[in-house]
Amino acid sequence: MAIKPDHKNIEYQRHDMPDLTHLYGLTPKVEAAIIAAIADGNRNRLVSLVSPLHPADQADMVERLNHAQRKRFMIMLRRHIDTTVFTYLPEDVLEDVVSIYGVSELAQALPEMESDDAIDILEDLEDEELATILAALPVGERLIVEEALSYPENCAGRLMQREVVVCPSHWTVGQTVDYMRSLSEDELPDDFYAIIVIDPARRVEGQVRLGRLLSSGRPVRLADIMETSPHLIPVTMDQEEVALLFHRYGLVSASVVDQQNKLVGVITVDDIVDVIQEEAEEDLMALGGVSGSNLRASIKATVESRFLWLLVNLLTAVIASIVIGLFDQTIERLVALAVLMPIVASMGGNAGTQTVTVAVRALAMRQLGDGMVSRFIMREAMVGLVNGIIFAVVAGLVALLWFQSLHIALVMGFAMIANMLAAALSGAAIPVFLSRIGVDPAVSSSVFITTVTDVIGFLTFLGLAAIFLVG
Repeated sequence: MAIKPDHKNIEYQRHDMPDLTHLYGLTPKVEAAIIAAIADGNRNRLVSLVSPLHPADQADMVERLNHAQRKRFMIMLRRHIDTTVFTYLPEDVLEDVVSIYGVSELAQALPEMESDDAIDILEDLEDEELATILAALPVGERLIVEEALSYPENCAGRLMQREVVVCPSHWTVGQTVDYMRSLSEDELPDDFYAIIVIDPARRVEGQVRLGRLLSSGRPVRLADIMETSPHLIPVTMDQEEVALLFHRYGLVSASVVDQQNKLVGVITVDDIVDVIQEEAEEDLMALGGVSGSNLRASIKATVESRFLWLLVNLLTAVIASIVIGLFDQTIERLVALAVLMPIVASMGGNAGTQTVTVAVRALAMRQLGDGMVSRFIMREAMVGLVNGIIFAVVAGLVALLWFQSLHIALVMGFAMIANMLAAALSGAAIPVFLSRIGVDPAVSSSVFITTVTDVIGFLTFLGLAAIFLVG
C-alpha cells in the first residue's frame, strides 16, 4: 500500500524535521577525534569511532590522512577494516593502502566481496601486486578475475558482477522464491533487482523484476510475467555507452551477454553512478586542461600534467600576437584600439566556450545525429548573431561615450558581431569535427576555440580600424 502524505502535518514537517545531517558524511568532530585517537595510539577508541561509519566515510577518512597517519590507522584497525572501503578509494590512495595492508591479506579478503568490487580494486594495482594476489586466490576466484581483466578497460565486462540469480522460464513463482530461500547468504548477490530467465544454453529469454515476482501468486509461471525484451548489454560495450543506456531508459540493472548472447553477468545502477561521475569529472577536467590532476598529486606531477596544455596555449597566444603585430602602426596611431581590442577577443572567447560546452555535452549524450548537426550549427550561429548584435550596440555605446568617436564605435560594433558569429560557428563545428576524426572534443576543443576567437577578433577589429580609421 502506498504511503499517503498527511497534508495536515505538512507545515510541521517543514519546520520541525529533526537534524539528521550527523548520519551522513564524516563530521569535523569525528574526524578530529579519529586523528587524536591515532596520535594517542588508542586502538579501542579508534575502533569505536570508525566502526559505525559507512565504508564510503571510512574511505573518506583514509583519504584525508597523511601517509604516517594512514599507516598507523591501517595497522591499528587491521582486523576491523571492511574491505569494501577499498572500492571507494582513489587509485593513488589505494596503492598506498594496499602496500600497508598487505597483498596477502587483501587476497584473503577478495573472495568475500562481490566480483565487480573485487575487479574494481585489482584493475588499479601494479602488475607485480596483481600477480601476487592472483597466485594467492582460490582457483575459481582466480579464473573469474582473469576473465574480467581480459576485457578491455572501461567496458561492461569490467563493471559487471558475476553473482546473478537465474531461473528457467517454466518455473513458477513459488519454485523461484523457494529456490532463493534455499541459497545461503553468500550465494545471493548483495544487491539485485530482477530474476534473469534463461534457456538451457544460458541465453537470456527475459527477466522478472522482484516487485512483479512478489506480487504474483505462487502457481504463476515466470514465462507469464517476465519482460521478454530486456535491455541486453554486450560485454565489450564501453562504459560511457552503458551509462547512457541506463540514463536514457531509467534502468536499475541490465544483463550482460557475450557474442553468443549468453548471460555472463549483470550491471547494477550503483556501478553506473560511479561511471557517470567519472566521465563527467573527466570531461570537466579536460575542458580546463587539467586531466589527471588531484589535490594529493605532487608539485612535480601537477606541473608535468599542466605543462603541455599551457605550452599549446602559449603557441596559440603567439599566433594572436602575430596578428596584432601586423597592425602595429595602426595601433601606434590610435591608442584607443589597444584599449578596446581585448574586449572583442574576450567576448568571443566566452561565447565560444559556451557553445563548446553545449556541443560537448550533446555529443556525450549522443544527441547530435547526422540530421541534427547542421540544424545545431545553424541554431548556434543564429544565437551568436543575435548576441553579437546586442553586444555590438552595448560595446559601441561604451566606445562612443569613452572616446567620443562614432567611427571607433562602429568599428567596435562590427568587430563584435563578426567575432561572436565566428565563435558560435567554430564552437559548434569544431567539437563535431574532432569527434568525427576520433579525437576527444572535451580535451581539444577549447584550445582551437581560443585561437579562432583571438585571431578573428583582432583581425576584424584592427583590420576595420586600419581601413576606416587610419587608412
